[in-house]
Amino acid sequence: MFRIAIVEDDKKDSHLLLSYIKQYEQEFHTHFDVTIFSDGLEIINHYHSDFDLILLDIQMKHLDGMKTAQSIRSLDEDVIMIFITSTVQFAVQGYLVDALSYLLKPVPYLAFSQLLSKAIKRIEQKNKKEYLTIEVDSNLLKLDLKQIYYMESQRHSIHIYSERGTFVTKGPLKRFEELLHQKGFSKCHNAYLVHLYHVVSTSTCTLCLSNQMELPISRTKRKAFMNDLTDYIGGIQA
Repeated sequence: MFRIAIVEDDKKDSHLLLSYIKQYEQEFHTHFDVTIFSDGLEIINHYHSDFDLILLDIQMKHLDGMKTAQSIRSLDEDVIMIFITSTVQFAVQGYLVDALSYLLKPVPYLAFSQLLSKAIKRIEQKNKKEYLTIEVDSNLLKLDLKQIYYMESQRHSIHIYSERGTFVTKGPLKRFEELLHQKGFSKCHNAYLVHLYHVVSTSTCTLCLSNQMELPISRTKRKAFMNDLTDYIGGIQA
């Protein structure tokens, strides 16, 4: 099942898109879970990083589609967006937020169905990735696990260092260790949970990551960490 959000302040247009989705379901024997938002502010205030596709009207009263897309992209870099617009002039801005494409109003069903099929293929490729959803400043942020270098426990918070930047969420680190140990993460120290994918080299008491960061390997964690690293490397080679 694919999850679609329709963000459209014109009820007539949102109902048309919903009818197209239902028609597509019947023709291609698939199923969608659809949520309709009447404004950009509404989806941002209730965004949970769990949509596969967002059909987004560009011209809306309270918060336009481009600003909405930029806010969503800061929380979810992989969700697929398709702009719905009455003017090509606005649609071409879609490259700024990596939109898949755009549809011009009045939206014809044939163009809609072809683009939806293209989006589904992209979603299926995306779903092969593994993600971690965390709470950051009362918003839910979705991170590709492969982009995470390591996590650091600092008092009651967890600092997550990734290719997208550093994010702070609630602890404890043990919760993330239990969640991610089977996904290639291992503790090299009580304060650090490392993604083994990014380990470039190790010495007796330190390791080096692909971002050139060096972290300590504690004496008590060294044996278990090295076993995890050996198993992980062996799994990749297999």
